[in-house]
Amino acid sequence: MGPEEPGGKAGTQQQRRGSGKMGSELDPEPGPGPEPTISPHPHDNFALFLSRRFARLGGLVGAHPWPFLLLSLLLSGGLGAGFLFLPQRQANDIEEQFTPLGGPAKSERRFAQEHFPTRDSERFSGQRLLTEGAFACLIAVSASGNNILTAGAFVELLRLDGAVQSLAVPGGDPGTQLSYPDLCVRSNGSCSSPNPLLAAVQGEPARLEPLLSQLTYPVFRSSVFMGTFLGGVQLASGAGASRVQAAKALRLVYYLREDEAADRERSLQWLENFLRRIPAELEALNLTSVQVAYFTSVSRQEEFEGNTRKVIPLFSITYFLTITFSIISCLRVDCVRNKVWVAAFGVLSSGLAVLSSFGLLLFCGVPFVVTVANAPFLILGVGVDDMFIMISSWQQTNPENKVEKRMAETYAEAAVSITITTLTDVLAFYIGIMTSFQSVKSFCLYTGTAFIFCYLYNITFFGAVLALNGRREEGNRHWLICTKVKDSVQPHRSCLYNMCCVGGFSDKSSGREDEHPMNKFFRKYYGPFLTKIWTKVFVVLLYGGFLATSIYGCTQMKEGIDLRNLASDDSYVIQYYDWEDEYFSEYGPRIMVTITENVPYWNLSIRNDIENCMESLENNSYVDKSLSESWLRMYENVARIGSLNIDTKAFFMGNLSELYKLFPEFEWDIDIRYKEIAASRFFIQTVNVTTAVDEKNLLHQLRDLAKDCKIPVMVYHPAFIYYDQYIVIVPNTIQNVGIAAGVMLCISLLLIPNLLCSLWVTFAIASVIVGVTGFMTYWDVNLDSISMINLVICIGFSVDFSAHISYAFVSSEKSTMNEKAVDALYLLGYPVIQGAISTILGVIVLSAAQAYIFRTFFKIMFLVILFGAVHGLVFIPVFLTFFGICGRSANKRVNIKTIGEDSNSFSYTQNPNNVRCYENQIDSIGDSFLKDNIIRQPNDIRMEKPNSGYLYSNFFPVSQNHDSNSFLYQNNAVMVYKKQIKQLHYEGKINPDCP
Repeated sequence: MGPEEPGGKAGTQQQRRGSGKMGSELDPEPGPGPEPTISPHPHDNFALFLSRRFARLGGLVGAHPWPFLLLSLLLSGGLGAGFLFLPQRQANDIEEQFTPLGGPAKSERRFAQEHFPTRDSERFSGQRLLTEGAFACLIAVSASGNNILTAGAFVELLRLDGAVQSLAVPGGDPGTQLSYPDLCVRSNGSCSSPNPLLAAVQGEPARLEPLLSQLTYPVFRSSVFMGTFLGGVQLASGAGASRVQAAKALRLVYYLREDEAADRERSLQWLENFLRRIPAELEALNLTSVQVAYFTSVSRQEEFEGNTRKVIPLFSITYFLTITFSIISCLRVDCVRNKVWVAAFGVLSSGLAVLSSFGLLLFCGVPFVVTVANAPFLILGVGVDDMFIMISSWQQTNPENKVEKRMAETYAEAAVSITITTLTDVLAFYIGIMTSFQSVKSFCLYTGTAFIFCYLYNITFFGAVLALNGRREEGNRHWLICTKVKDSVQPHRSCLYNMCCVGGFSDKSSGREDEHPMNKFFRKYYGPFLTKIWTKVFVVLLYGGFLATSIYGCTQMKEGIDLRNLASDDSYVIQYYDWEDEYFSEYGPRIMVTITENVPYWNLSIRNDIENCMESLENNSYVDKSLSESWLRMYENVARIGSLNIDTKAFFMGNLSELYKLFPEFEWDIDIRYKEIAASRFFIQTVNVTTAVDEKNLLHQLRDLAKDCKIPVMVYHPAFIYYDQYIVIVPNTIQNVGIAAGVMLCISLLLIPNLLCSLWVTFAIASVIVGVTGFMTYWDVNLDSISMINLVICIGFSVDFSAHISYAFVSSEKSTMNEKAVDALYLLGYPVIQGAISTILGVIVLSAAQAYIFRTFFKIMFLVILFGAVHGLVFIPVFLTFFGICGRSANKRVNIKTIGEDSNSFSYTQNPNNVRCYENQIDSIGDSFLKDNIIRQPNDIRMEKPNSGYLYSNFFPVSQNHDSNSFLYQNNAVMVYKKQIKQLHYEGKINPDCP
């Protein structure tokens, strides 16, 4: 589809091809126009259809590159304006993004909030909180590592407590300041104590000594649970086994009010002020007996949001590395054939895709989560893959041809490969949108859309750059200064001059650009080496070892995200988490057990059912039954001691006031509505919940036990909001991987119409996923919402490499399986390596990130690309040679140059030179007719212009090959060929002696 002037040579020849019905049928206008008059053959499958359309598009881009270039820039600039909405679209709430949508714990929390609302200005109880609450927390550890329960340590602890309580923020009225006592939660009219021991010494360290003789653990003074406040405890032996002898750590917790909106706002200001000033306060206190780590209820969120700011500078490094690699990999010694500018603008094309896709989604109001900050690194690395495929296809075309024709052949050759890449990647990401995690949804939506724009810009913007570069090459101009240079070596000049100022060489025998050294390596060395018998045996053994190691790793996989991983490595919260694990891990969350319906508590059998349910929960290995708290048990004890009747509704409800007098906190655990107990709750204390496995087992076991109760029971704790990920993470991952693998199989069947080879591609997907999942274990990566993103990515990328090689194998015209494997590696081995390295370079800087999210992204992407490339370049080529049926595909390419030797096509015996005799026919205006219209080389029957009405219009071109594998198809070709020749005879354009 070249640029033809109406009055030029092409137009004259079109007129000269004459009028008449036959001429009009055979010779439609050049360029985009009506479809060929010959009906598509059944073997002209979707891949052929796609390539034909791409050939037309390639010719159009080659003829008019500037509109495609400028429109792409205008589109990306317009959509990029969506970044103005970025501040409004940021959604980094940890609970919202990293907990399952619709998790059971969220509905449990809503139920608890409805029936047991908090009133933290009147009756605060830490164990009864339905959320984490608003708090600042300090862990003080003995500097000597021995005992913090000393007078010297308590002197410093009291000074520390005073410094914290004196921190203030501006109040509602001008000039007023609000300190901790003004904002604290209250119980019985006073601030809740940050620590029972500090309250017990009443500001005088000397009182600690007599207090220690009474200090017991884990319960102090019969009612105060010390497991939260005292850590690293050493107990006395013998009769006083519960008495504390020493402790290494002590925790201070400062809770703030948040029931009202105004309280929440002021408490948030106080916490932010605390975080700003506490480092300086700790330094000013000059503590020597204790070391202090601090944390607040907003720390995790603030540190998580800070991760994005820290990783943004790495993007410039990634861009530099990707451009540098792309340029180096496309460098040629030939100063004309050099692809430096093509490579640089190919990387820019990926940048435009990020700008356009992100801008569009920000316009549309899609939340921007911190995980999306990973996407540009990935897109930049992967986006250049299609560029390498297109450059490789361009280099297979004949430099003597016009740019329009070279672009048509380039697009036709690259069509299936880059479409497979885009379809698999985009569908893999869009399938990931079905997950239960909002962070994964946002990441997949942004990244999948970006890959669509990568595809569009590669075939428009980058194609236009390739066409403009082709025009420069066509004029034999220097890649840097664009001046014309000699196309033959100048013997009288220096080597440096010939290298820098002479170019435009091509392989005259193949009609292509000079062979790239890496292509030569794959053809002459790597391919033959890989197809040797002993090499195949080694590859099979290597694969067996890889698979066994991966499967074992899968069995050791850990689930769940550790919340500390949401902060950067140098964050102050890491020390806090470490000390919390070291000193306060013995006791886990205090679980609320709720009876969710109105039941007749005065019925003895119902009370027995409740007691049996509580005992079943208390007998669990993660529960300490001695630390349970039940208002119903205490009520029965009070009734027994006081001889109260609680066996009828009237007496049961009437005597509750006697319970409240002795235990006023129980009034908060019974929700009475319309003289009925709508719901009530008890508490059980968990122990030894130290790992993600423990958290998962605790959640499942307690919920299963609650389901088995005869009465409706619900178990809840604020931490269950995060534990819910264990319910959905594995099913979600299996669902996404399974659906995506099925879709990938369908795409493979569509574009590689051979069932066995498509199954090999699907096998490669499964194999890479198993490998990545298994090796995640060895690299200390858990299966969580972050790594699940990468497993979804894994599906798309594992298809890319294997599908490229499989398609090239199926399409190869070679006769033996080994030759097909070598041919596939020769054509696409180097682009696969380029794509793999560029993707790794795109994410490698994330390995230096101080945040777990970004490091995990790098680790899994590295595994995905490594295993995907190894499958594509080692395992799949070898395995395909074991099954010869893959070669008999409907997509098998047959070189039309040799088709004349086939008795079923053009009879070579009738006229051995039946095409050669047309080579030098001269038309009436003195030009070589066949040079411009039909045949450039002997026995190469194809037209220059797609859809020109000649044979080229009716058969699909891939380089200089046509798809044909049936007797019917070849006879169809003979018939069309004879019709073309008859028309040329009629118009007097060829020698009448030729048949």
